[in-house]
Amino acid sequence: MSVSATVVLLDVAGGAALLLWGLRMVRTGVMRAYGSNLRRSLGASLSNRFLAFASGLGVTALLQSSTATALLAGSFASRGIVATAPALALMLGADVGTSLVAQILSLDLHWLAPAFIILGVVGFSTGERSRRRDLGRAVIGLGLMLLALRLIVGASQPLRDAAPLQGVLAALGGEPLLALLVAALLTWAAHSSLAIVLLIMSLVDVGIVPLKLGFVLVLGANLGGAIAPFFATLGSPGPGRRVPLGNLIFKFTGVLIALALVGHVAPYLAFIEAGEARQIVNFHTGFNLMLALVFLFLTEPTARLTERLLPERAPEADPRKPRYLDHAAIETPTVAIACAARETLRMADTIETMLKRTIDVLANDNRKLVTEIEQMDDVVDSLHEAIKLYLTEITREAINEADGKRCADIMMFTTNLEHVGDIIDKNLMELAAKRIKNNLHFSKEGFEEIRQLHARVIENLRLAMTVFISGEVASARRLLEEKTTFRELERKLSDSHLDRLRRGKLESIETSPLHLDILRDLKRINSHITSVAYPILDMAGELRESRLKRNTA
Repeated sequence: MSVSATVVLLDVAGGAALLLWGLRMVRTGVMRAYGSNLRRSLGASLSNRFLAFASGLGVTALLQSSTATALLAGSFASRGIVATAPALALMLGADVGTSLVAQILSLDLHWLAPAFIILGVVGFSTGERSRRRDLGRAVIGLGLMLLALRLIVGASQPLRDAAPLQGVLAALGGEPLLALLVAALLTWAAHSSLAIVLLIMSLVDVGIVPLKLGFVLVLGANLGGAIAPFFATLGSPGPGRRVPLGNLIFKFTGVLIALALVGHVAPYLAFIEAGEARQIVNFHTGFNLMLALVFLFLTEPTARLTERLLPERAPEADPRKPRYLDHAAIETPTVAIACAARETLRMADTIETMLKRTIDVLANDNRKLVTEIEQMDDVVDSLHEAIKLYLTEITREAINEADGKRCADIMMFTTNLEHVGDIIDKNLMELAAKRIKNNLHFSKEGFEEIRQLHARVIENLRLAMTVFISGEVASARRLLEEKTTFRELERKLSDSHLDRLRRGKLESIETSPLHLDILRDLKRINSHITSVAYPILDMAGELRESRLKRNTA
């Protein structure tokens, strides 16, 4: 291949890469600006198939990515928020939505590219609020996409008469299944059927790709767009994979039927619009509309089919492995953060079980239970590490201020829970083992005091979990007030123990070091638990800067 031909191909490839990058900027900008709102809208609209269809169409028109919508729907399904059938209706709407975006971008709007880029840069550079910056990013992405389409059309003009390329295209034209497979693989690699359809449209527009081959390549792009989310969710639980699988069944069935009719549609499309580039986009839109009209009434049987193909798997035997950290949701920070919060609650449940069993160990000579609690601390450590790495992956790219704060709050709470696990394992279990080894027994009054303080810790842990999920200021205030109450109770119980020592109670004298250390460790645990209230109260302006009295000197 001559140098000039190589340069031309590089120009076309660069234009395609710029198109993909612009598409990514639009998606990330919209998700960062309105991600939580879009997620709530999707969740609220999945009550029936028609609302779900409309919601999928609207959200995908904003995100310009049916893959992102598929991952959102799959995440909802995996967490039991939505049934498979309405989620499949949402995907049909998403496919129509992305085809409508292709309709808009196929118009001659190249003159808007510089205006969008300038407007976006100004918004991004001058925006003090993160939402304005995110919208500026999305507008820049739109401008880059329009610019990329113009670059592709201009750069590909010299390829129209290239003999080697004509030979390759002639071979693909004679092998529609091979052409279909090539387009599907390209779309899978790019993770964007919209970008590949626009690329095909540009190549057809300059006469490089014949119209009939363009139709086949569009079908391949649609199939590849359904393959990408299916493989992205392979590691998810069964319910999370059913939505991408159902969408793949829709697309595969539709492609097989359309492939047999592809040679007969050109006259009808030419009757609507004569331009070949417009025929490509109209074919793409018509294919997805027909798919929606047929399968919107078949979502229930398709959902049952996916349930048979992907039954609910039993939970992992190893409790140290995370269950809710869906890596397919990383591209959608709001969904990924919800996954991290759910895994954190599972970590807190493990801590609660450890605390409940701790009182049994302190009451009875059960060495086996000591070993079980130590093993549960290994579970807490593993979950803490997994959540930490997952949150790091979420924050690897810029996210909005609210999502960043939520990630920090989750990280702080998991770290405090991990410290609680260490106190139980390294301190309380060591004290319990020492009591068992030396055959020591607390006085009746002393153990009742330990039990009273322990029960208060359990109550505060449950309240802390509520505060962590709800973020309510009133609950956070109540939790922090509990810290003061707990401190006063611990001091009162310590004084009560010292009073028994003064009275010379033998059991209290023998267990005094253990008794006071247990009270101290329970107080430390309570401090770690109640710390979840600080960020919430700080944001609400409910905290003083310091507990110290003002220095009057």
